[in-house]
Amino acid sequence: MKTFAMCPKCAGEYKNPGDRRFHAQPNACPVCGPHMELWRHDGSLLLQNHEALLETADALRSGKIVAVKGIGGFHLMVDARDDRAVKRLRERKHRDEKPFATLFPSDKQVCDECLVSASEQRLLFSPASPIVLLERKEKSRSMIAESVAPNNPWLGVMLPYAPLHHILMRELKFPVVATSGNASDEPMCTDEKDALGRLRGIADLFLVHNRPIACHVDDSVVRVVLEKEQVLRRARGYAPLPVTIDRGLKTPTLAVGGHLKNTVAMSCGRNIFISQHIGDLETPEALQAFREVIRDFQDLYDESPRRIVCDMHPDYLSTKFAKSTEIPLEHVQHHYAHVASCMAENELTGEVLGVSWDGTGYGLDGKIWGGEFLKTTERGFHRVATFHSFRLPGGEKAIKEPRRTGLGALYEVFGPEILRRKDLLTRFGFMEKELGLLGTMLQSGLNSPETTSVGRLFDAVSAILELRQFTSFEGQAAMELEFVIRGHGTDESYGYVINESSPMLIIEWKLMILGILDDQTRGLPASTISAKFHNTLADIVAEVARRIEVPRVVLTGGCFQNKYLTERCVQQLVKSGFRPYWHQRVPPNDGGISLGQMYAVSRTEQQSTEHSTRKEEFTHEFSIG
Repeated sequence: MKTFAMCPKCAGEYKNPGDRRFHAQPNACPVCGPHMELWRHDGSLLLQNHEALLETADALRSGKIVAVKGIGGFHLMVDARDDRAVKRLRERKHRDEKPFATLFPSDKQVCDECLVSASEQRLLFSPASPIVLLERKEKSRSMIAESVAPNNPWLGVMLPYAPLHHILMRELKFPVVATSGNASDEPMCTDEKDALGRLRGIADLFLVHNRPIACHVDDSVVRVVLEKEQVLRRARGYAPLPVTIDRGLKTPTLAVGGHLKNTVAMSCGRNIFISQHIGDLETPEALQAFREVIRDFQDLYDESPRRIVCDMHPDYLSTKFAKSTEIPLEHVQHHYAHVASCMAENELTGEVLGVSWDGTGYGLDGKIWGGEFLKTTERGFHRVATFHSFRLPGGEKAIKEPRRTGLGALYEVFGPEILRRKDLLTRFGFMEKELGLLGTMLQSGLNSPETTSVGRLFDAVSAILELRQFTSFEGQAAMELEFVIRGHGTDESYGYVINESSPMLIIEWKLMILGILDDQTRGLPASTISAKFHNTLADIVAEVARRIEVPRVVLTGGCFQNKYLTERCVQQLVKSGFRPYWHQRVPPNDGGISLGQMYAVSRTEQQSTEHSTRKEEFTHEFSIG
C-alpha cells in the first residue's frame, strides 16, 4: 500500500489517536485508495470503479469469461451454471477434464449443493479460506454444470475471501468457476499487462486494480480425512507458515523439492519455511517462477543458503538448478523425502515404518520406485519391502495411457500369452499394429522400464475395469477408481503373497489381478471390485507392519491423497495395534518433498555432530548422498 498517498481527510483520521483509523493499516478510500478498471481483451479501458464491477457481473451473467485480479494473482471466472460457457473456458485454457474450483456467494448455497460436515464448515470459514473438497449431493438436482467437475462426486468449493469477491458475489448471487489465471502448466498471472498477453486468447474481459501483487499465490486446497484437515495444495493462507523441527539446522539450507507440484523450503534455525505451491516445472514460465520464489525467500528471511538439497533424479529441473549453483549439494531419495516430510510435521524422530506410495520416484537402483516400505534409522533408511515390479510399455507415454500400464500388469501375470488373449485385450482398444509394437517392447524390455509404483498399479486396475484408458491430467485414472466405490463398498479383499526369499519383502500382487478378472467375469460391479482392491492394499500395509514390527507407521506419497485408502489403512493399522500417522498440514504429494529433504539433512547433520568422533559402518543402509 506504500504507493497510495493519503488524501487530507484520510491523513487526518489516520493520525488522530481518537479515531479508529489510527489503529488500522488498510486504506480503501474511494479518493486515495485502490481503483478498479474493466478492460477489453485488447487492453482498452471500458469502465472504472463501481460501474466496472456492475458490467463484470453482467458479463458473467451472459456467459463471458472474465480475468479478475485478486490478492495473489488472477482468477478466470465464468458462470458455473452455464455448461456451454464452462466448456468454452476448458477449450481456451486447454484443460479438458481436470476439475475447476467454484466460488459460492454464501454457505447456504454451498449446503444446498454439497454435504458439509462441521469440520468442513470450519475450514470454509477459516482465516485461510481454502478451496475445500466437498461431496456433492445428487447431481440431478445440481445447479452446477456437469463440465465443472466431470465424472467427479466431489466439488472444490470456496467462499469469498477478498473484498472484491464479496462485492462481486453479492451482486451475482450465483456460483462461478474461479480457476487460476494461467495457461496450462504456467504460474498464475499477477500483473495486468502480463495477463493481457498471456490470457488474451482465454478471457473476454479483464477486471483489474492498481494495487500491485508482490508474488503469485494460488488458492490452497484441503479436504477432511478422519475428521482432520488434510492440505493437498499448500498456498494462500498456509504458506510460508513454518514447520518447527526438534533441532535446528546449523547450516542455512535451501531445499528445492521435486519436479511436480513443486515447492521450495528454507531453514531458519528450528523453523522450516515452505513456499507456496509453485506447480509442475514443465515450462520456462514455471521455471522462472521457481527461481523468483527462491530469490524472494532469500530476501524475505535475509538469508543466503550455504547448502542446497535436491532430489536424486538427474533430469528434474529442480535438480539441474541445484547442480548449476556453486553451493555445496546433497541429494535425498524421493520416497525417503516423503517419509521424512510426514515425520517432520508429526514431530517424529527415531524409527518408523514409512509407507511411501506414489506414481514415480527415482530409486537408488536407477529404477522407478513407488510402492515402498522404508524403515528409518538415525541417519537414513532401509528399504524393507516393495511391490513386485512390472513394465511400462512406452515409458512416459504409459503415464498418460493407463491402458498401456494395464497391458504391462497383465503381461507380468500371464507372460507373452497375454498378447494372444483377445478376450482380455479388447478392453484396451489397441490397433493390431500398435499391439505388436507394445508386445515387442515388453518382451525385449526396450523403452519399457520397470516400476514398483502403486500409483501405476491404480492406473492398471482402472484400465482393466474399463474406467479410464487415457488421462488428461495427473492422477485421473486413480481418482476415478476411488470415486466408483462411492456408497457401494465391501469389507472383502483379494489374495496376495509376500515373498521373503530376497533381502527385503516382495509383495506379489498377481493373485489380486486374477481375482479382479474373475470378479469381472462373474459380473461384479466395478464399485465392489474397486473396494476390494483398495481393501487389499490396506491389508498389505497392515501385514507388512506386522512382519517388520515397528510400532509407528507413516502413510505418505501421492496415493494417500485417496481418502478411502488412507482411512482404510489407518483402520487396519489401529486394529493390528500400530500407531499410524498421516499428513495434515503438509501435502502427502510432491508438495511436501522440500520439507522432507530438509528434515532428512537435519537428521544427518544431528547424527554427524553427535558421532563426529566415532566411525560407524552401515550394512544395507541408505542415507542421503
